[in-house]
Amino acid sequence: MNPNNPLNSVVFITLPENFEISKKAMHIDTTIPLPVQLPIGSNQDEPFDISTLSEEMILAGILTVLAYDKSNPNLNYYRNIITNAKPNIKTELSEAAILKARNEDFDIAEEIFDALRGLDPEDMAIVLNTALFFDQRADSYRKSGLIEDADAYDNDAEYYYKQVMDAEPAIPDAFFNAGFFYLKQKNFIKGKECFEIYLAYVVDTKDEELGENGIYKKQRAAEIIRDIENRNLDDELFKSAYDLICNEEEEKGLDKIRQFLEKNPKIWNAWFLLGWGLRRLGRYADAKQAFDETIKLGGDNCDTYNELAICQMELGDLAGSKKTLLQAFQLEPENTKIMSNLGFISLKEGDIESARGYFTAVLEFDPEDKIALSALSQLEF
Repeated sequence: MNPNNPLNSVVFITLPENFEISKKAMHIDTTIPLPVQLPIGSNQDEPFDISTLSEEMILAGILTVLAYDKSNPNLNYYRNIITNAKPNIKTELSEAAILKARNEDFDIAEEIFDALRGLDPEDMAIVLNTALFFDQRADSYRKSGLIEDADAYDNDAEYYYKQVMDAEPAIPDAFFNAGFFYLKQKNFIKGKECFEIYLAYVVDTKDEELGENGIYKKQRAAEIIRDIENRNLDDELFKSAYDLICNEEEEKGLDKIRQFLEKNPKIWNAWFLLGWGLRRLGRYADAKQAFDETIKLGGDNCDTYNELAICQMELGDLAGSKKTLLQAFQLEPENTKIMSNLGFISLKEGDIESARGYFTAVLEFDPEDKIALSALSQLEF
């Protein structure tokens, strides 16, 4: 999703005969051009000064090519050079990417994961970590209210989950993590299937081989499957309703979820789906009743409170909406979507300073949050 082409910062050169990348490196074939990463601010069109060449510039150039030039005919040659020069390069890059992702420095983390997959396309651990990265990035963007970006990263995550789930030999953890991914998508049928496959792979593994974490995963997968079955969430009506509402066919989706609720009136997820569809149609009073029922049946989570607060706000109950958002904020104090909505409530109340405080707090967590930036810019006028 980066609009700039990183390959613009790379030039290809032919090395002098006596240049060595490191003492452990393979012999350099001087007939094959090597990529060199130019310093920031350099002009790619100007002749390269060979006297400024360093090992780091070559290694960085190779990583950029591995990440972004998948059709380069010399990729295997470049891989050999960098792995001979830096035998621990995969471990070092993996640790760096995971750290960057944990700190939500997403653009750099994505670049590193791109380089890792180019470095070793067959390493399914890298592919799984890439899927987990995009999964995390989608969650972060969705919390910030950047729904289109979040959906795009969800698509990336699913692409890599599918790739690693097709791997031979099988990687059980891929199915375990993908199961949670599909649960977040409200695709309980697919999520259940992933957990069932995970259990099939580990069912005969002894506890001492699984370890404490493996035992927990095994128990958790079984619990989730039972919960889905007990609440009939793997019903085709539920899945169909969710898909229809997501595809902006709300009326058809509402018909499906009402059919589901006739058979399963105590399932809070279904009441939430009903409220979500109604809210998207602007039927705020009916949606509010559905969300109230959701909370009554146990769905008292941040998403439900946020949806309920939107309905309350649209119905003119600003005090109730603010109270509901503060309940959500207690559950997830770093949820920037909740902060933004509190900011908009404050604006409607005429409390400019409180609104500015909420939007500023959003930017402390995400300096590029488009909603908060736009709101603050309008407050300056």
